[in-house]
Amino acid sequence: MRRLVLMGAAAGLLLAACAPVPVRKPADQAALAAQAARERQLAGVEGWTLEGHLAVSDGHDGGSGTLTWTQNGERYDFDLRAPITGKSFRLSGGPDGAVLEGVEGGPLRGPDAETLMRRALGWEVPLRELRAWVLGLRAPGGAAELSFGEHELPALLQQDGWAVDYRAWDLSRQPPLPQKVFASQPPYKVKLSIDSFRLAPAPCADCGR
Repeated sequence: MRRLVLMGAAAGLLLAACAPVPVRKPADQAALAAQAARERQLAGVEGWTLEGHLAVSDGHDGGSGTLTWTQNGERYDFDLRAPITGKSFRLSGGPDGAVLEGVEGGPLRGPDAETLMRRALGWEVPLRELRAWVLGLRAPGGAAELSFGEHELPALLQQDGWAVDYRAWDLSRQPPLPQKVFASQPPYKVKLSIDSFRLAPAPCADCGR
């Protein structure tokens, strides 16, 4: 088994439509300062619930569906459902390993989400980095190069061999949060369209004193 069939040849078409490429400009001091301010504001966010649509492709096969992603510190719960076929899977875990349910022969277990999805589905999804990228942040550890669009917000983030294309932002949020995130490392593509983003409150350092 190399893939989970969620939606057939139409995988990703929903996300690809109506997503113009934003104007990009090289990073300057003002844009980098604005990004650093956003990263400080979001530094305390340890969790969220994200709902939207996800499409994944390796250039030949892929899948897509509606997504609910709940992050709580290092622990995650990742549910992907296809409304047409009814197929679904659930990926959950944390530092102690990952579990993939809803696949043939499952549930399957692995050391981490990336290894498990690669082995079970043939999908290359950088979930560890995506945890930062979905917030519009640079992932910790690897060097990153940024280009910016309107409102001093990232338009393109290049990190760890991936190009992360930000096609739309929710400007009603403070700080703004991404609405469309397209990540690619040929031949792999991950397209995420975010419908709602509920951030968990940051921990209170003075609570209980």
